[in-house]
Amino acid sequence: MKKNKKIHAIIQAREGSVRLPNKVLRKLGKNSVVELINKRLKKSKYLDEIIFAIPKEGKAQKLKKHLVSIKAPIYEGSEYDVIDRYYKCAKSYSSDIVVRITADCPFVDYKLVDSFINKFLKIRCDYLSNTLVPTFPDGMDIEIFTKQSLKKAWDYSRKHEGYREHVTTYIKENKVNFNIINVESKKNYSFLRLTLDEENDYKLLKKVQILFKSNIYFTYEDIIKLYMKNKKIFKINSHIKRDEGSIINNNQKFWKRAKNSIPEGNMLLSKRPNFYLTNKWPIYFNKAKGCKIWDIDNKSYLDFSLMGVGTNILGYANNTIDKQIKKVIEDGNICTLNNKEDVYLAEKLIDLHPWSEACKFARTGGEANSIAIRLARASTGNDKILACGYHGWHDWYLAANLSNKNNLNNHLSKNLKVSGVPKKLKDSILTFEFNDLKKFKNLVNKNNDIAAVIMEVKRDVDPNKNFLKEIRKITKKKGIVLIFDECTSGFRENFGGLHLKYKINPDMAMFGKALGNGYPITAILGKKDVMNSIGKTFISSTYWTDRIGPTAGIATLNEMERLESWKLITDKGNYLRSNLSKITKMNGFSIKFSGLKSIIKFNFDKNIEKDFVNHISNLFLKRGILSKNSIYVSTSHTKKIIDRYLDNFNQILIGLNK
Repeated sequence: MKKNKKIHAIIQAREGSVRLPNKVLRKLGKNSVVELINKRLKKSKYLDEIIFAIPKEGKAQKLKKHLVSIKAPIYEGSEYDVIDRYYKCAKSYSSDIVVRITADCPFVDYKLVDSFINKFLKIRCDYLSNTLVPTFPDGMDIEIFTKQSLKKAWDYSRKHEGYREHVTTYIKENKVNFNIINVESKKNYSFLRLTLDEENDYKLLKKVQILFKSNIYFTYEDIIKLYMKNKKIFKINSHIKRDEGSIINNNQKFWKRAKNSIPEGNMLLSKRPNFYLTNKWPIYFNKAKGCKIWDIDNKSYLDFSLMGVGTNILGYANNTIDKQIKKVIEDGNICTLNNKEDVYLAEKLIDLHPWSEACKFARTGGEANSIAIRLARASTGNDKILACGYHGWHDWYLAANLSNKNNLNNHLSKNLKVSGVPKKLKDSILTFEFNDLKKFKNLVNKNNDIAAVIMEVKRDVDPNKNFLKEIRKITKKKGIVLIFDECTSGFRENFGGLHLKYKINPDMAMFGKALGNGYPITAILGKKDVMNSIGKTFISSTYWTDRIGPTAGIATLNEMERLESWKLITDKGNYLRSNLSKITKMNGFSIKFSGLKSIIKFNFDKNIEKDFVNHISNLFLKRGILSKNSIYVSTSHTKKIIDRYLDNFNQILIGLNK
């Protein structure tokens, strides 16, 4: 039968793996992964040719060049329409019977392939595989099918887009239309992982190759014998689920990849997916505009959650601000000399806050807070700090948890860990709760060496009558520097710091987040007697002299002033609160709000189960909306968009009541 049939192995290969880029070009011993597969399969007695089906030129340049160098036949096709690439490859080479191997199976056994082909020819079936009910190790995957079966699957995929990413899904799902055979091993070794998808897979495969030394033609049986003698090394990647790649999207794949090179996976606690919906929440974005985000799977979502963690009051990629930034990029961002934009922004901020006399810039809120604390200590000669609210990740702040791990629980997040913070800083910072004037007074009376009181003007609740006024009065009397951290609250309810609304002037104040509408810039404003103490210490950073930050700050302030953005987002916030309250009441739920007027935080009745918010969040996600129980309102949230959110919220609650 073989004399009249061309039997080709078509190896599906590409460079652009989300979890492990360029994996097929990595070395196992002296050979690359694709080179090793090619050499091993050449030992087959049945295969007439081994062909590599790769993405078109430009998508796999290195891979193509390498395959040409080892004289391996190739076919170039669509990267994402995989079945089209595969079918046209088979058609181009006039394949009669196709053996499908993926390039992430470098140890696929040529003897196993031959035994499967032999069985296929004898039975004369349409499709034969060891993947339907896996008993072989992951990485020993072999599929064999006729060109007619592949043609049927390809024809079906023309009208059904969901089948284009996979080659044999249609065949496997239609057992009535195809004669399908599954091959099983004598003993189940499906728990072993010999595939190449993640860094730990590569570590294992390298160890296996090293143990076989110069032998590259070891068989499946040889590997099993190795496993029986060296079970420990096979634990390297045993935690990875089989075929996980087929059930997780590109966001989750990229997140797994990120954790190999980035501790905890990312840079900001608030953007970790486990804070939202594990394995469901989109993690990475390709584009953001207005209040809309496109993830790396190119799915679009309306952002009714953090809006860049409060950075984008004027919406993502604001045209007016970006136009100014593009000009800076063209003219040069940073050089040996200083930029004049620092002066313009400093003057504008001081003009907005008449009590202040001097200004310094940094790029992050944590930096700005640390600068303020350093200046306060330098100014007063004292060391102790009283803190209320969240003020960053630096040692001076986390030291609050050295004496009691729960001290910061009500200020941001519970159980903030303090490993790495010098133990000598214990009791250098003391905390009090917002509106707890009694505790504040007790701390001041018990400590004579307080340098500063640092606090947020408002986070979740309004200040009680005289709370801020009393703190200002006491700190002034005691010669303590009063610092208002307005990195979150600034420019949200008025044009400038929220403290202007309460008519309480601090000695220093910090602004960030909204100040640059997504571009890094933070400002430290203060009175000259405190700010000039910078001459007594050392505070300096190269990238604080970049031009993009202050340019963004000036453009953002001008646009805020033109739009009166604080009024817009406050009105939108009030509209959201009012309607959310009506909708929840109408559907038999109760809801409690906190936060600034344009930062809506809400919780349902305490009797409602813990996962209720997550369940609602998941239902929103299916409707193309990012939402949990915090909404940072922006000017890009139009009434039409807000009404869409409210309508979906109502429909979700109606559905939950059925």
